[in-house]
Amino acid sequence: MSIPSFTRLVRFISKATNEVRIGRPIDKAIDVGAAIRSGHDVEVDVYSGISVLNPGDSTSKTEYIRTLLSPLSASEVGTIRCIGLNYAQHAQEAKMAIPTIPTVFLKPNTSLADPFPAPTIIPKHALKDDCCDFESELTIVIGKSCKDVSEAEALDYVLGYTAANDVSSRASQFAQSQWSYSKGFDGACPIGPTLVSKDLIPDPGRLKLKGLKNGKVMQECGCDDLIFSVPQIVSFLSQGTTLPAGTIILTGTPAGVGFSYSPKEYLREGDEFAVEILPHIGTLVTKFENQK
Repeated sequence: MSIPSFTRLVRFISKATNEVRIGRPIDKAIDVGAAIRSGHDVEVDVYSGISVLNPGDSTSKTEYIRTLLSPLSASEVGTIRCIGLNYAQHAQEAKMAIPTIPTVFLKPNTSLADPFPAPTIIPKHALKDDCCDFESELTIVIGKSCKDVSEAEALDYVLGYTAANDVSSRASQFAQSQWSYSKGFDGACPIGPTLVSKDLIPDPGRLKLKGLKNGKVMQECGCDDLIFSVPQIVSFLSQGTTLPAGTIILTGTPAGVGFSYSPKEYLREGDEFAVEILPHIGTLVTKFENQK
């Protein structure tokens, strides 16, 4: 399976047909997530495929986004890989030593979620402890199956990049040595708004990331602060383990997560969190609601 050629792709429900489409935003400079949040129309060049893993070609038809979806579906991503403590500033903030090998945990595909207008539901166990937290993250998308790849060849298997919020229940996380339970609840991994080709982002270390809670900047860092680079992460995770096409890898969060503040800046019903990664990727917006 070869890596398809594209620049930026979105997966969406069309205003015209109410069907799921794949396509390229017509405006090369538009921040799709911010535009959708502001109620603006986003015009898309519709592709012939039904998946970003095999998007096909332009149909030369344009349609407008009714509902923005995650770039990949839950059935495509499989088990979600995540890297913990991968920004030097975050390690300093957490008063932890710089790791010598990547710290890995997993999220189930049931945690995958769409961007705004889909809400992220704070589960009852996190409500009880008032500890729902945000983590802004650059996310790698694997484009073809790989195993035992070297760092030098790792990027050959990368399809592109998107943004994610690694939503976390801190009380559960701090009570356990394993993090999958505290970060794996339904909807705890919204991703989007776009999938950007690795050709458009040849050096992800040049990306700038912000996390904003209700418009207030909580996290701000360059991806050059990553402890383990994209090639290092992909190579490490592939050792002895097949990473199928569609695998997404959350690369860690910078300093400024909610638990680091005094008082804590946890997420509650009605809060809105935005993960902004520029250039190209745009803003992943999520509204939070309590589980009823």
